[in-house]
Amino acid sequence: MEQIKLKSDVFSILKDKIQLIQKNERAIYLVGPIQLPVNLDGETTVFQWYCWLNYDQITEDYEEIIKKLASSNLADFQQSSVLVYGDFANAENALIRMHSICHTGDIFGSKRCDCGFQLKESMKRIKENGAGALFYLSNHEGRGIGLFSKAMAYLLQENGYDTVEANEALGFVNDSRDYDDAILVLKKLRNKSVTLITNNPKKLEALEKAGLPVSGRTPLWGDVSEYNRKYLQTKVTKSGHLQAEGNCFND
Repeated sequence: MEQIKLKSDVFSILKDKIQLIQKNERAIYLVGPIQLPVNLDGETTVFQWYCWLNYDQITEDYEEIIKKLASSNLADFQQSSVLVYGDFANAENALIRMHSICHTGDIFGSKRCDCGFQLKESMKRIKENGAGALFYLSNHEGRGIGLFSKAMAYLLQENGYDTVEANEALGFVNDSRDYDDAILVLKKLRNKSVTLITNNPKKLEALEKAGLPVSGRTPLWGDVSEYNRKYLQTKVTKSGHLQAEGNCFND
């Protein structure tokens, strides 16, 4: 397919807002920051939004990349994003959240999980802290099994399987997520220590293994209900999540 021709002003607007992050034989192209006013508990909070594309061509000729996008099947390439608040690069104390996309919880407000709660609560904590970043990871649906497989896993869960059993019954491992791209983007945006909002020690291990300075971890439990109690219990008993002191899902 013939490449598009850019209008004279298009590249001049975009060229300084694109950065290359090399990853072995592939490239991550990071675009931003973009001002994003967000409705957070009825108040408008302005975040800075970045989006990244994991692409199979490495070049600093960004005009060439922009021209190719219209003829590429972008569904084949990971596209995730990050919301940044405050002076993230320089602040002494910064909170981060590595948040896996959850179509049902984040968009529809499903009570079968705690993802929607974790998303909003993380944004609130980052704002209250004064600086931080929320990474929204698009290839992590269902802990990496994808939306269609997650739907089948839900049917199994309605017939007695827990989250881990359902994923494994469909031929998947319990958790196939990786954080490599997000960590490379984080390193591009900040080189000081961060505090990670998570209950999952694997996320903490991923940052530490990559050599990132981590000053601590803060837990994120809440929104427990009859609909997600078994799901939360399974996170602790089978997936190794760190239960907050005083939290009991058996009540």
